[in-house]
Amino acid sequence: MVLAVLALARTRNLFAVVVLSGAYSFLMATLLVALDAVDVAMTEAAVGAGVSTVLLLGALHLCKSQEAKPVRGPWLPLLLSLATAALLIYGALGLPDFADPNAPIHQHVVPRYLQNEVDVPNVVTAVLASFRGYDTLGETTVVFTAGAGIIALLRRRKPKGEKEAHDGK
Repeated sequence: MVLAVLALARTRNLFAVVVLSGAYSFLMATLLVALDAVDVAMTEAAVGAGVSTVLLLGALHLCKSQEAKPVRGPWLPLLLSLATAALLIYGALGLPDFADPNAPIHQHVVPRYLQNEVDVPNVVTAVLASFRGYDTLGETTVVFTAGAGIIALLRRRKPKGEKEAHDGK
């Protein structure tokens, strides 16, 4: 995965970027399967490696295949990324230890799930059906919006001069 990210950062060919990002999504799905998060892995494989790759290839069909050279150097985005990483690491230092039974999540959130506030007999099903439903709705909205954008780009109208040239044949 690290090699895919490094290659993504270095390449200027947009077709290679789309293929590498699809490969990265597939590798991430494989990692998620190894971590026993099969439902998330299936979503990553379908959306990340599948639908997103197809939509990006459709968008690439309408664009040039080479990325334009940046006007400025990458120092400001690099510094912003490093500052964000430092803030995330600093914030993670305050988290409780992994699987700590006295962690706030085990004291406050887990009892709510175990009380099963929804009328579903299984706790896992209750979480997936009710609480994760909002997440799935958001993912569906993003994919639908991207698809609508690609369709709008693919169905764009031809300029008048180009249309008349085809009519004169």
